[in-house]
Amino acid sequence: MGHRRAVGALVGLSGGTFLYTTAEALPIGLLLPMAADLAVPPSQVGMLVTAYGAVVLVASVPLTALVRGVPRRRLLSALLAGFVVSTAITVFAGTFALVLAARMATAATHALFWAVVVPAAAELFRPGLRGRVVAIVFAGGNVALVLGVPAGTWLGERAGWRVSYLAVAGLGAIVFAAVASLLPSTRPDQGHAARGATPDVRRFWLLVAVAILATAGAIAAYTYVALFATEVSRFPAASVGAILLARGVASVLGILAVGALVDRSPWLTLVATVALQAVALLGLYPLGHRPAAAVVLLALAGLAFAAFTAALGGLVLQVAPGRSDLAAATVSAAVNVGITAGALVGSLALPSHGVRSTVLIGALLSVVALLLALGERLIRD
Repeated sequence: MGHRRAVGALVGLSGGTFLYTTAEALPIGLLLPMAADLAVPPSQVGMLVTAYGAVVLVASVPLTALVRGVPRRRLLSALLAGFVVSTAITVFAGTFALVLAARMATAATHALFWAVVVPAAAELFRPGLRGRVVAIVFAGGNVALVLGVPAGTWLGERAGWRVSYLAVAGLGAIVFAAVASLLPSTRPDQGHAARGATPDVRRFWLLVAVAILATAGAIAAYTYVALFATEVSRFPAASVGAILLARGVASVLGILAVGALVDRSPWLTLVATVALQAVALLGLYPLGHRPAAAVVLLALAGLAFAAFTAALGGLVLQVAPGRSDLAAATVSAAVNVGITAGALVGSLALPSHGVRSTVLIGALLSVVALLLALGERLIRD
């Protein structure tokens, strides 16, 4: 296929990760208006995020195995069409139960999309560009956290949460059209990205373990970043948005910078990103009370985790012991395990040990992940 068409298809796939990340996190920003409109307590609206993550965790591998013979353009187009329809149902739903059902339907398409999008994007270009291609795909998700969720929250606060979801559905229709018209119709078992370049069962499962631990470490700290900024760093509440924006911008820069590196030294890149996360979180424990140091270290932690996800996506295509889409689905499930575990561990430590303990726990989990990643050399030797 032509270069321009390939670039267009890649932009469409990155747009898909932007949409799914925005849709997944949007209820967090619209918690209060959704609760008021649907006549339910805010804690019940929080279930929209919890149930979404649970569906992704449980459904990723089984659904990917179920549709393993469907050509990628047909599958991804159907998933994006499903995203548009389920999001539109959310817009017009009159009850919380229907909103929850629509969210779970969106989550099911999310589970499949993230399993298929990495090999589909890598297939558009030559193997030597895999890392950069994967980084661009993952950048869509990070841009969603920097721009998509804040913009959706802003719109929902002023025009109503349903208008915010309507805008997401409209963007979804545009992305659907781009992917349906530009992505080549190849079978998932064809092409250089269909299977791991250097399959290795032991290295793959080591990668899964690192994904769980490093993600849990990042989320244990990030879940309570607003509380840390106000209680430990003594920032006013009004400054939290700016701090999160700085972290988000650093995340986008990190994920783009790591693209070229992961093609040259994939495991070294993974080790470096986990090490940077561990150092940043360890530094926050003694230095978090200093505002300037806190902002820098929070930004570095965001940069490190975003770069880690890009390195992870590139390594899946290298060490997948079988089909790359099933391997990507397994790693996606592992990341969701890490998200759940990190948030849970942080919530358990917070009441008795304070918010500083969450960054220490995150750092220790990152150190364990680093030691495992360093153990890859022992497996290779």
